Amino acid sequence: MKAMLATRWGDPTELEYADVPPPTPAPGDVLIDVKAIGCNFPDILIVQGKYQKKPPLPFSPGVEVAGVVRACGPNARRFAPGDRVFALMGWGGYAEAVAVPERRVYRLPAALGFDDGAAFGLVYQTSWCALVHRAGLRAGEWLLVHGAAGGVGLAAVQIGHALGARVIATAGTAEKLDVARQAGADVLVNYRTEDWVARVKEVTGGGADVIYDPVGGDVFDGSSKCIAFEGRLLVIGFAGGRIPEIAANRILLKNISVVGVHWGLYQERGSPLVDRWMADLLALVERGMLRPVVWKTFPLAQAAQALAAIAARESYGKVILHP
Repeated sequence: MKAMLATRWGDPTELEYADVPPPTPAPGDVLIDVKAIGCNFPDILIVQGKYQKKPPLPFSPGVEVAGVVRACGPNARRFAPGDRVFALMGWGGYAEAVAVPERRVYRLPAALGFDDGAAFGLVYQTSWCALVHRAGLRAGEWLLVHGAAGGVGLAAVQIGHALGARVIATAGTAEKLDVARQAGADVLVNYRTEDWVARVKEVTGGGADVIYDPVGGDVFDGSSKCIAFEGRLLVIGFAGGRIPEIAANRILLKNISVVGVHWGLYQERGSPLVDRWMADLLALVERGMLRPVVWKTFPLAQAAQALAAIAARESYGKVILHP
């Protein structure tokens, strides 16, 4: 079968479209014929050797897929051949078939296609974990979402809207702001043309209650200046490149909380919360309140181009690969 392989640490342009042995499901695994693959910013980092994990070379990047069950290994009983599913994995998703532990596989609702399934798991789990579990977002609170047209950002906008929060979305183009508006944002801020810190203070009357920051760097610094009393500043990632720091007195003066969100650790530790969160998310899908937004699809062999679009901030929502 075909897969995209990283044979050394480097740029995604160095990924190789290669023949690899097909996977065999181990006990407890589900073998999936992949129909769609979700691309994410961490895929770039893991290929470069800059992510928290470093798989043994050679490896395929990719943490989320959707497809059809081909076979189940011994002791895997939740699914049967022919079932439509989506799955989350540590890496290995850029391939025509994958074997995934059954506990990381979910039934794909009839309301979602394969592209939707490959775009759903990581970003919605991350945003639900952040907003509900870590920040305790409440209806009526002000939620500021940075990078609001990105994969995790749009998921956060949709979830915040579904929970009854008042959502402020930041993005760098009119097109991306319109995407955020369609996802449920109440206030749109172009960070390239506006003083977004002043605008957030003005709109909220003092500051945002919850701030969702997947960017880091200067965005984090500015967020600490427009957060409300007892506000929660969620550290999602550092897509901007610089890992920021904050003086402890700034945390003390307004009783704010700086809250880390490492969703993958819940999955790695086998937390039962992950399945509970997925059930809550899929219930909102069934009610028509959540729906992934797919920017473009690419053939698997063009994975480098897909990742380049994410790195250059050309895309919005999710980018999908088709084997």
